Amino acid sequence: MRILVYDTTLRDGTQGENISFSVADKLAIARKLDELGVTFIEGGWPGSNPRDAEFFERAKSELRLAQARLVAFGSTRHADNAVEEDPNVRMLAESDTPTVAIFGKSWRLHTERALRVSERQNLEMIHSTVAYLKSLGREVVYDAEHFFDGYRTDRDFAFRTLEAAQTAGADCLVLCDTNGGTLTSRLAEVVQDVRKNFDGVIGIHTHNDSEVAVANAIAAVELGATHVQGTMNGYGERCGNCNLIATICDLELKLGHTVLGPENVTKLTSFANYIADMANLPLANGSAFVGKSAFAHKGGIHVSAVLRDAETYEHVAPESVGNNRRVLVSDLSGRSNIVFKLQEKGWDALLGADGRKRVLDRIKQLEFEGFELESADGSFELLIRQVLAEERDFFRLDAMEMAIRKQGREHSECQVSMTVSTPVGTQEAQVAASGPFDAMAGALRRCLSSAYPAVADIRLVDYKVRVLNPGKGTAAKVRVLINWTDHKTNWTTVGVSDDVLEASWNALCDSVRLELLRLEQPLPVTAGQPA
Repeated sequence: MRILVYDTTLRDGTQGENISFSVADKLAIARKLDELGVTFIEGGWPGSNPRDAEFFERAKSELRLAQARLVAFGSTRHADNAVEEDPNVRMLAESDTPTVAIFGKSWRLHTERALRVSERQNLEMIHSTVAYLKSLGREVVYDAEHFFDGYRTDRDFAFRTLEAAQTAGADCLVLCDTNGGTLTSRLAEVVQDVRKNFDGVIGIHTHNDSEVAVANAIAAVELGATHVQGTMNGYGERCGNCNLIATICDLELKLGHTVLGPENVTKLTSFANYIADMANLPLANGSAFVGKSAFAHKGGIHVSAVLRDAETYEHVAPESVGNNRRVLVSDLSGRSNIVFKLQEKGWDALLGADGRKRVLDRIKQLEFEGFELESADGSFELLIRQVLAEERDFFRLDAMEMAIRKQGREHSECQVSMTVSTPVGTQEAQVAASGPFDAMAGALRRCLSSAYPAVADIRLVDYKVRVLNPGKGTAAKVRVLINWTDHKTNWTTVGVSDDVLEASWNALCDSVRLELLRLEQPLPVTAGQPA
């Protein structure tokens, strides 16, 4: 069955906390949504704010959609206005979109207390607004706001609002769980009742306040709804809207409906990350189907099974949604985890059974001490290299002194004096920087530059500190993760100590040692990802 996807990321999604798209952002996202193959793109409410008004004005000349229909959203006319003179309705008409969506009240509580109109007035507002927009040749989507709450308190009242929209010519009746409080079993009963009493296209619009928005949308489709509204990544007010990413995957991959088509479904992981970047929010690792952890395996027994048959612990193939399988290394790892990681990097022929056991034993000990290798690919590579060859003493710290100066409101300055033994002799350096770590890294690079010129190319990308046992106050152990690049690859090393500077120094030294080992002992496949 063909399911129509109605995306409201640019309107309902922007009501989410910390989300704000510029007009240029909205135009760019609309183009991407069109490329993805959604049916409807709700651009905003032109009568509610200058930004949305500008978006629709610019869309007329700048937006050329190949597949999707642009939608302008608004409300029914005001009770005191003739429909032709209502400012909100006029803005909808002037938006010049092929489709408009209007919402009306389905809950007696809202008509009596919020709008303060009679039932007859409410029905006339719905009917006249839909009929007027249809007379202008527009496709009209009618959103029955608070429909499930209205049905719960007065079924016949809620049904009469749908009748008013349908008899006026609405192309689609959308049942809205506006408060997000309806559980799936109850929602299914209501949708089934509506489907028995109303023909035509039925839509569903759910919110996630009870953590069942996606389940509710799927239940509605299984009972005859063919139009699904939601937002990408589930953005939206309060707890968010129905997450279209997960909904599309479930409908297409699990239930066999035609939504975007298999080729476009494979774009969903990159698309989810694109929207997250535009919203300036991190995509949650645990996001179903598209998150970084969606196909990540950690337990040794799981990994062993996945290596034999991925279906044992994966409900769909990661490539079907454009994602990747990942195997993590930790104290929960078994030998299968190590085998997978070696195969992934092209090193599986380098370590025998004894070497793999030594790596695994070392990982378990490090994790016990507080290290985390799941995110420290560089530290993992260093472990492998140290097992493959005798450990090299590239350099040795002889002495380091650090002085921090701060006067009044000026930025603090850190000065590090360092003495390091290298194959070409003892080297000394003195470096000042805005922070202790930058000063240490700069001094070490300078000390090593004569013996190892390549270290000059190593640059810091990211630096993170996490307190491992905060209950111990200033005596707490910390984990430092440092991401580096040499402009060809990047990698992360980890250090742990009850002293943040000691942990940082250890991670710094590991990173330099790894780069020097890479230059001295190239492996079949260079570790790290493109910078």
